[in-house]
Amino acid sequence: MNLTALPEQLPVQHRDSDLATLVPALMQSRQTILPKRLAAPGPDAGQLELILNAAASAPDHGQLLPWRFVIVPQAARAALAEVFGAALVERDASATPEQVAQAQEKAHRSPLLMLLVVDGECGNPDIDLAERIVSAGCAVQNMLLMATALGYGSALTSGKALKSDGLRRLFGLAQGEHALCFVSMGSVQSRKIARLRPAPGDFVSTLSPDGQIVAGF
Repeated sequence: MNLTALPEQLPVQHRDSDLATLVPALMQSRQTILPKRLAAPGPDAGQLELILNAAASAPDHGQLLPWRFVIVPQAARAALAEVFGAALVERDASATPEQVAQAQEKAHRSPLLMLLVVDGECGNPDIDLAERIVSAGCAVQNMLLMATALGYGSALTSGKALKSDGLRRLFGLAQGEHALCFVSMGSVQSRKIARLRPAPGDFVSTLSPDGQIVAGF
């Protein structure tokens, strides 16, 4: 079955049974694969389009489209590496050449690298930054799930360099824009044993009629 098909496009007999089986299996199979464990090939042009189209299904209060992705091709990795190195030195003037080189090397990992940017000011000012970040998180999760469905590993990475002036200049971030994280995708070279997922009882509680918070649902 085509996982990209909309529910209304699926045959009636598949709308409940197949999706109810396929979607949880896809979600549970997603696993963070660190960029150092990702290698070529990455998604091709057609697969990348599927991945990016998945992001468009994220909830977006007010239809602001408050997030965007910037692809960092191989030809631009050296510039990003310089930013990573400079950001480390700015934070720690005693950083050794080896430490700077390690920071720079991170820019060259994974075949597909994207920066997620969230705009806290575009559109309706009544829709605050938290809602915009939630929308961006949903967009990213959709992309990670599509990458998983296509057989690729993926990861989200952050770090103090995201807040550096050098990174803001490199990516042309405007006032009110925030570099949220990097998204990496590629072919899995190795993976750790999948972690145990939390059960709903670990993170769900219920508000009782008398105003008490009761564990569970």
